[in-house]
Amino acid sequence: MGIGILLAFAFALSVVGVCCGVALYRREARLPPDLALSLEVGATRTTVVGSAVDRAGMRWAPLVLRLMGERRTARIRRRIDLAGNPGGLTVDRYAARRAVYGALGFFGALVMFLRGQPLLGILMVLFGLFWTEVGIWSAIRQRRDTIERTLPDFLDVLAVVVSAGLSFRQALDRVAERYEGPWADELRITLRQMDMGVSRRAAFEELRKRNDSEQVAQFVTALQQGEELGSPIVDTLIQIANDMRRTDAQNARRRAARAVPKATMVVTTFMVPATMVLLIAGFFLGSGTNFGSLVGK
Repeated sequence: MGIGILLAFAFALSVVGVCCGVALYRREARLPPDLALSLEVGATRTTVVGSAVDRAGMRWAPLVLRLMGERRTARIRRRIDLAGNPGGLTVDRYAARRAVYGALGFFGALVMFLRGQPLLGILMVLFGLFWTEVGIWSAIRQRRDTIERTLPDFLDVLAVVVSAGLSFRQALDRVAERYEGPWADELRITLRQMDMGVSRRAAFEELRKRNDSEQVAQFVTALQQGEELGSPIVDTLIQIANDMRRTDAQNARRRAARAVPKATMVVTTFMVPATMVLLIAGFFLGSGTNFGSLVGK
């Protein structure tokens, strides 16, 4: 009897524990502001595959960094910063992935060459050498495009908030709370630096260095020039937004102009010959010609 009561009590505790665990799992965790910002900026959570690759190659990361040298490591760190640390990518994780992908590319190329498939072997070598670089390059380009699309609208909203009576610092903080994405992350970093005592000019100079974007550089330059000349900040923001939209329109026209020759080359190289082959083949097949008689059969 006593054993049955104990088992029932243990079962009840287990059910309560499972329910509490499910409730904690489904509940949204409230993180401190500093920790929440560190998780937002750079998206530190990597994928399952990326985490497995990092664990497999982390022991070889110091060797890869020594082989790369200090100057190349500094260039890689700069490119990772420009990419916004995608998936929590750091220099150590980069070195770990280079080690794993390099080993896979080497052994894959060796197998392909032994099987008499040199083309696949060359592709495996290129995979081992450049797969991590392709990911960083793609992240840099995507992040720059996202920031340049967001910046003009952000400046318009910022000009409206400043014209409503708030100071530039307060307006920047207020508008940054309403935005998401890489540009909002950059602004939060800049605001945090200013809260720590960094001057506004130095903080925006760091913002320029962290972003490989002409529009961000144009924004920082115009803002600093307006501050030196004493021009109204609202007029400066509106002028910057208009200049950026004009630059975007010019770039779109340039891309369209470059796309026309490319489309013409594709049409003349592939589509016209293929169309001619289809027409000639259809002509002979529809004519009912006996091709066997032409070859003497």
